[in-house]
Amino acid sequence: MAVKIRLARRGRKKAAIYDIVVADARSPRDGKFIEKLGTYNPNTNPASIDFSEEKAFQWLMNGAQPTDTVKAMLSYRGILYKKHLQIGVVKGAISQETADARFEEWKKEKEAKIESKRTTLGSEKEAKRKAAFDAETKVKEARAEAIRQREADKAAANAPAAEAEEAPEAPAAEGESTEEQA
Repeated sequence: MAVKIRLARRGRKKAAIYDIVVADARSPRDGKFIEKLGTYNPNTNPASIDFSEEKAFQWLMNGAQPTDTVKAMLSYRGILYKKHLQIGVVKGAISQETADARFEEWKKEKEAKIESKRTTLGSEKEAKRKAAFDAETKVKEARAEAIRQREADKAAANAPAAEAEEAPEAPAAEGESTEEQA
């Protein structure tokens, strides 16, 4: 019986979440499986991969064949590298302590890369949000200035008319005062 480590789809339409399962190669994609190892959510950035690394390593050492996508995930998490080191230990090329030390060193470097990607994505998202807010503020200020300008133009248009009305009244008032003085 050929055993595969593969994905089984679940979730709603256009928002799929996958289970990482060990199944008979002849069983359908979402059908019967031997063991569930974890989950994979491609909807997040970076994608969320959560599975039992010990069980996956054990199944790989027992001969289970991963599909291409699962193989990429196992490589991303270092399980294939751990298998490579373990085969070296079995053949006598390196000791178990050396293999464990190399794997831990690799895992620390990988975690640092993942964390730097998360912080970079977070800072880029914050920068985009701030740039959008600044652009929106500029548009708002431009609109407010345009409204102020219209109000000032309206006031200026009304002011000469008011001054024109006041100007004839002012000479008439002076004329009346001259008559009163005479």
